[in-house]
Amino acid sequence: MRSHLLALAVTAVLAAAGCAGAGSFGGGGDTVTIAMVSNSQMQDAIALSGEFERENPGTRLKFVSLSENEARAKITASVATGGGEFDVVMISNYETPQWAANGWLTDLSARARETAGYDEQDFIPSLRKSLSYQGAMYSVPFYGESSFLMYRKDLFEQAGLTMPAEPTWDQIADAAAKLDDPDHGRSGICLRGKPGWGEALAPLNTVINTFGGRWFDENWHAELNSPEVVRAVEFYIDLVREHGEPGAATSGFGECATQLSQGNTAMWYDATSAVSVLEDPASSKVVGKIGYALAPVRDKRDSGWLYTWSLGIPKTSDKPDAAWKFVSWMTGKPYIKMVGERLGWSHVPPGSRLSTYQIPEYREASKAYGPLTLSAMEGVDPEHPGVRPVPYTGIQFLTIPEFQDLGTRVSQQISAAIAGRISVRAALDQAQQYAEVVGRSYRESQ
Repeated sequence: MRSHLLALAVTAVLAAAGCAGAGSFGGGGDTVTIAMVSNSQMQDAIALSGEFERENPGTRLKFVSLSENEARAKITASVATGGGEFDVVMISNYETPQWAANGWLTDLSARARETAGYDEQDFIPSLRKSLSYQGAMYSVPFYGESSFLMYRKDLFEQAGLTMPAEPTWDQIADAAAKLDDPDHGRSGICLRGKPGWGEALAPLNTVINTFGGRWFDENWHAELNSPEVVRAVEFYIDLVREHGEPGAATSGFGECATQLSQGNTAMWYDATSAVSVLEDPASSKVVGKIGYALAPVRDKRDSGWLYTWSLGIPKTSDKPDAAWKFVSWMTGKPYIKMVGERLGWSHVPPGSRLSTYQIPEYREASKAYGPLTLSAMEGVDPEHPGVRPVPYTGIQFLTIPEFQDLGTRVSQQISAAIAGRISVRAALDQAQQYAEVVGRSYRESQ
């Protein structure tokens, strides 16, 4: 039954990939083809890639840069079916252990150990563990992140508000109500509402966890319409509908980054990696005005997530040596220093290597957010994401193959509720039906 569900999930991803507008990306000869997410740090890597080609004159790089949802669909479809379009793929700690178990990825541990100066032990331990299968790493982190709250210090001061070191969601909702100023084009808070298992569900799942909710109980019975989940989702949706950004149902990471960096919202709860936009004078109007606090909580003391964009080499690549040269270049210590020196220290890919936080220039540039990022990442526990025990691992996602399809379907219901097309309870009742199908397959396989 579970294999049938996985086949259905891959079929759904293939259908989604067909809408991505990407044709055949095969490269020949000495061309290494890399599928990447089009986030700001990845665009920096593309801008600096000429340095790699100068150091490796026999190799040419070809990038396929896609939005997060498009990249997930296209990369999953290619790797799962052995398409062979890509020599390097940008994936995460969601895909890596599952794809390694399926035999889809190349074991990178030996290459990492044998590459002079690469030092895989320098990766933050929680990331290294999350990208491993049976003790071996199958992808290596480009950057890592947890989640935290970002807020305008100046607006808080003007309103006579103080951000607690460990805020609760009730305190954040109260501050959002006081700072909401639609007459001047400013919302109290920005929260993702865009459909996608890696979009709206990322922050929402942390809220569900800290409110005592869970997707499944210990015996894989779905609980998406339980009182705890209903309370969490109603809180999140009420907050974003009453004091959130315009067009919240279509707002993702990029849209909220724009809202805060351009001064159009007072707070934003999201990935710690957002600092690369907020602290860059070239893209932000609020440099130096942003404060950072731990992820808000309710019933569970810690609620930050753990995520990494990492690079893996599909087993189908016929250029694994050249692919590893690029992977080790983009995830190595020299690359981090090059980014800081050429593009500015706010551009450095955060949360991947412990040594990054020992670079004097980076320590100075990141003093407002660097220690908090590292502390948040070291403190998360994907094996115990919520208040009560669960049969899965993962904080802002469930590390099961069905979650790509299940999470996307559930997120569509959530987004519809944010848009006001359906009620929260109707959305969660439908989500419960989706989850029951997946849960039943796990119960039957036990």
